[in-house]
Amino acid sequence: MTEHRLTVRVYYEDTDLAGVVFYANYLRYYERGRSDALRELGVDQSALKAAGVVFVVRRIEVDYVAPARFEDLLEVVTRVETLKGASAVMGQEIRRDGLTLNRARVSVACMTLDGRPVRLPPEARAAMERLAG
Repeated sequence: MTEHRLTVRVYYEDTDLAGVVFYANYLRYYERGRSDALRELGVDQSALKAAGVVFVVRRIEVDYVAPARFEDLLEVVTRVETLKGASAVMGQEIRRDGLTLNRARVSVACMTLDGRPVRLPPEARAAMERLAG
């Protein structure tokens, strides 16, 4: 698997007064895509947290290409672009019927619960390597 795909539907609550997806809601879709990808790859984020390790978004760049609208069925595509010792850069896209509506590059860091960087746990690294393109 070099990419993960998650289907999401746009609900009324996701839209703004113009009837298009409110810009910040794309970040929610991207978070769902990353979380779902890790879950499907066998990474239990609750167990990692219990062991004192969490993932945090360090940086995100988003390119809004075209709007998504109420009732659209969207596909969130997630892949790993770069994997380092304690971080990863993930490339994500939101598509409708194969058309890219939105692109993001998300830098994710692995941290302890008190905010110190920590190396990716071996099982998380192995899972993320399967998403590397």
